[in-house]
Amino acid sequence: MRIFRIFPLLWLALLALPAAAHTQDPQQRIDAVRRRAEAAGIPVALLDSKVAEGRAKGVPIERIAVAVERRFAVLGRAREAMAAAPRGAPVSAADLSVGADALEAGVEPAVLGRLAVAAPADRRAVAIVALTELVSLGESSERALARVTSALQRGPDALRRLPGEAAAERGRGNGNAPPGQSKGRQNGARGRGQGGPPAAVPGPTERPGRGRGRGNGNGNGNGGGKPA
Repeated sequence: MRIFRIFPLLWLALLALPAAAHTQDPQQRIDAVRRRAEAAGIPVALLDSKVAEGRAKGVPIERIAVAVERRFAVLGRAREAMAAAPRGAPVSAADLSVGADALEAGVEPAVLGRLAVAAPADRRAVAIVALTELVSLGESSERALARVTSALQRGPDALRRLPGEAAAERGRGNGNAPPGQSKGRQNGARGRGQGGPPAAVPGPTERPGRGRGRGNGNGNGNGGGKPA
């Protein structure tokens, strides 16, 4: 009988948890998230930087608390996605931060995890940033992963150049004119339509028929217009 009495009390306590959370002020919510991050092994500095950024921008504390709670959730997802990283090359705080950025940009968690395994520890953060930029440019996560993996094999310079190369390819694919082409077209239009009046139209100081011969209609340059 005592068991049946305990269950209703436990159920009421669980229902009261969300209400208790709503009674906390924003700073208490931030402190609570920091404690949860410490317990989960997520670097608290990644949340403190969010708080510092919000305060520097004059963001209300309520919005800062929401941003910190959201960042904590995304950091947890990123750590879970990269959990298979080699033990000899554990995920660093920088890796976790850019990994969270990648998920927010639309990178698939499974793709992030595969890159965390494939990339060397000293280039993992740069590789994740490149992956994020490619996806932000419109490439699928799988295609972006293939390009980043290929660049990793070619060396650090290839990895750093990859986002710029992808942006240039996207520009060409959208039909953007090469440099100078528009200017050439404008110059051509200026030559066709803005180089002065056509030859058949007299100038502002010239009377119709002046300087023309009677027989052939061509000006002889002497201004007299008399027959030879």
